[in-house]
Amino acid sequence: MTRAEPEDPRAARTRARLREALLQECAERPLAEVGVAALVRRAGVGRATFYVHYADLEALAVDACADVVREAVEALHAWRGRPDPVRAPAALPAFFASLTPHLPLYRTLLPPGGGGPLGQVLYRDLRAYSLRERERAGARDAPLIASAVAATFTAVLADWLHDTLPGTPTEIADQVWQVLVALHASR
Repeated sequence: MTRAEPEDPRAARTRARLREALLQECAERPLAEVGVAALVRRAGVGRATFYVHYADLEALAVDACADVVREAVEALHAWRGRPDPVRAPAALPAFFASLTPHLPLYRTLLPPGGGGPLGQVLYRDLRAYSLRERERAGARDAPLIASAVAATFTAVLADWLHDTLPGTPTEIADQVWQVLVALHASR
């Protein structure tokens, strides 16, 4: 078994600066109006350095928003024992509320229905986590339910971000939670 090489700290710092610069740029203008020149100037790196780390601005944007995927997966699995079928775990409404600062960027990367580059990453990671959990529990329908959970949550999140599903963070968290609990209860 081979171990992964540790990440070069300089490369990690450069990517962090680029991610932060992108979030700052997107706080001022839509992603479509952000240019690589302004971004690298804000990050204090060269244009060539940007392209060493990212193919384009969308790849950087998805990387900058990757924490939202991790947080979503964690929020959906932040319960132990028997889940309350009506109220979502506290981490889920907190997750929805945390999206406000970068809402325009999330809307760009996660269009209605849950597609787009961020939707693909969220679906993939959530399905993989759900599948592992269902298989660990010995569920025969593990692949089906894992796909349904990932697709449902990704689409609900996207539609809520685009205001096609009304509700406060707590209301939408409870509503999607009830649907997901029902999916898990189905056989």
